[in-house]
Amino acid sequence: MKNLKCFAVALVWCASAVGQSNPVVIDAHASATPFPHFWERMFGSGRAVLALRESYRDDLREVKKATGAEYVRFHNVLHDEVGVYDEDEQGKPIYNFTYIDQIYDGLLRIGVRPVVEISFTPKKLASDPNALHPFWYKQNVSPPKDYAKWDDLIRHFAQHLVDRYGLGEVSQWYFEVWNEPNIDFWAGNPKQTTYFELYDHTARLLKSVSPLLRVGGPATAAADWADAFLAYCAQNNVPVDFVSSHGYADDTVENLFHTQEQIPMNQRVCRAIGKVRGQIKASKLSSLPLFWTEWNVRGDHELRDTTYVAPALAYSIAQCDGLVEMMSYWTFDDVFEEGGVPHDPFHGGFGLIAVGGIKKPSYFGYSLLHKLGTERLSNPAPNVLVTRRADGTLVVAVWNLVEPEEKGAPKAMQLQFQNVNPQSTVLISRADETHGNTLAAYRKLGNPQYPTIAQVEQINREGELPPPEAVALKNGTVEITVPVNGIAILELVN
Repeated sequence: MKNLKCFAVALVWCASAVGQSNPVVIDAHASATPFPHFWERMFGSGRAVLALRESYRDDLREVKKATGAEYVRFHNVLHDEVGVYDEDEQGKPIYNFTYIDQIYDGLLRIGVRPVVEISFTPKKLASDPNALHPFWYKQNVSPPKDYAKWDDLIRHFAQHLVDRYGLGEVSQWYFEVWNEPNIDFWAGNPKQTTYFELYDHTARLLKSVSPLLRVGGPATAAADWADAFLAYCAQNNVPVDFVSSHGYADDTVENLFHTQEQIPMNQRVCRAIGKVRGQIKASKLSSLPLFWTEWNVRGDHELRDTTYVAPALAYSIAQCDGLVEMMSYWTFDDVFEEGGVPHDPFHGGFGLIAVGGIKKPSYFGYSLLHKLGTERLSNPAPNVLVTRRADGTLVVAVWNLVEPEEKGAPKAMQLQFQNVNPQSTVLISRADETHGNTLAAYRKLGNPQYPTIAQVEQINREGELPPPEAVALKNGTVEITVPVNGIAILELVN
C-alpha cells in the first residue's frame, strides 16, 4: 500500500449522449496544462451593508470552506447607508469610515479579500438627486456633480484603507470602477464618454495613493465596451490592471454578440468571455487579465435552486478554461435585496445558500468540483475534463446536463482508464436528485415560508453529501449511471 498513488479524474459528459455505450478512454499519462480554479476564486454578493449581518458572514464562511474562495465583490460601498460621505452646511466634505472598517474587517477575518466595486454616488455628491435606480435600496447612479470632490473622496477612501490594513494587504485587493455603466446603473449622458471620464479620475486617484493598488473596468453588462475601453486607456495613458465584464446564460445573443446567431444558453457565457478575451489580445494592452465579475446559469424555471446548477457549472468550466483568470458566480448566498426582502427560502435566487442558511444543491455542486486538480490533462472526448492535483492525484467529475426544454434520461457510462492499475479502487461522490438535494428535503417539509432553526438544520442534515462509494475497477473499467442533471466525482486509487 505504501506505493499507492491516488488518482482523481474529472470527467464530464454532455446531455446529448443518451444511452452511451462506447467507453470513454482516459489516459493518466496524457499531456497536461495548468488548470487554476478560476470558477471559485471570486464570488459576488448583493451590496456592502449586507456584509455587516451575521447571516451573510456565516454563509461566506461556509462557501469559503467548500470552495476556498479568495475574493468577494459587492455593490454600493459609497451608498449613504454605509455613511462614507457627507457635507457640512458650507459644502465641505465629511468622511466616515466606521462601517467601511467593520465590513472589511469581517471579510478579512473569514480569510476573504474584497474586490472593491467603486459605486454608487453619495446623495450629496450626485449631479442628479432623482437619478435613483429601481432596486429596492434606490442607489443614485448619476455622475458626481463635482469631480474635485469625487477625487478627494477616492483619495481619502483609498488612503484610509492603506493606513488601516497596510499597503502589503490592500495591494492584493482589486478596485473595480462602477457596475454595468452601459445600462441603467449609470445615468451619464452619453453613457460611454461620461463613464470613461469617471474611470479616468478614479483610476488616477487610486494610483496617486499607491501605484500598487490594482484598478480595472469597465464592469459592463453583456460583454460590452471592452474594446472601446481598452482603446481609451491606451490612447490616454489611463491606468488599468485588469479588464472586467459580465454575462449570464440567459442574456440574449443580440445583447452579448449583436448578432442573430442561434447559441444555446449553456454556451453563451463562455462564448462572451472568449469575445472579450479576443478584444484584449487585439488591443495595445494585450497582456491584461480578464475577470468575469458576474455570471450565473439560466434562471428560468427557478433552475438556480435546483440540481441543474452543478452540471451547468461543470460544462462552463470545461468551456471557459484558458479564457479567464476569475469568474465570479453571482452570488454566494441569498442575503440579497435587489428586489426587496426575500419572501421564502427557495425563490429562484442567485445564491448557493438560501435564506436561513439552507445550502442549495448548487452549493454541493461547487463543493464537489472543488476536488478538481490544478493541471488539465488532454482528452479528445467531448465535454471531458481530466485533471491532476499537485500531489499527483488525478480526481473526476461526470455530469448529465439536461435543459428544461429537453427530454432527458439517466446516462449509463463506461469509463476506461489507461496507465493505471487495472484493479484500482474508485471513490465516487455524487450530487443529484437524491444526493445533496436540499430543495427536495424542503418540499418534503411542506415548503415552509419561514422554516424554523430546527427545520433548517434538518434540511441541511438530509441534504448533506454522504461519504464516497468505493467501487473496484474491472480490467481498468468502471460503469456508472448519472441521473438527469446529476454530477459525480470519481477518485481513482491506483
